[in-house]
Amino acid sequence: QVQLVESGGGLVQAGGSLRLSCTASGRTFRSFNMGWFRQAPGKEREFVAAIDRNGGDLYYTDSVKGRFTISRDNAKNTVYLQMNNLKPEDTAVYYCAGDLRTIYTVVAGRSDVWGQGTQVTVSS
Repeated sequence: QVQLVESGGGLVQAGGSLRLSCTASGRTFRSFNMGWFRQAPGKEREFVAAIDRNGGDLYYTDSVKGRFTISRDNAKNTVYLQMNNLKPEDTAVYYCAGDLRTIYTVVAGRSDVWGQGTQVTVSS
């Protein structure tokens, strides 16, 4: 079974940038559709972005369009989330998720595999 480990979180001022990474163990990463979710204190987990196994199909939640970019490097077993122009409302624990079925399974939050999360804090 694939295991996912996120990194790259931290504290940044509003308007700054961070790049999150999610590295997968195992040799089947290239078969997984991948996504990023986030959960702020007191709120439900929400979808942020998703990418299909080939990297050609991308989805974003409206609040991050134009600011965040999801990408993947199958040779490195890694999916990235480049976050620019960060806002205090982006503060949350960010999780990556992966699923062998469809990208829609990922977008719906029904992925089989989840990472442990990385904290992103944006100060005003």
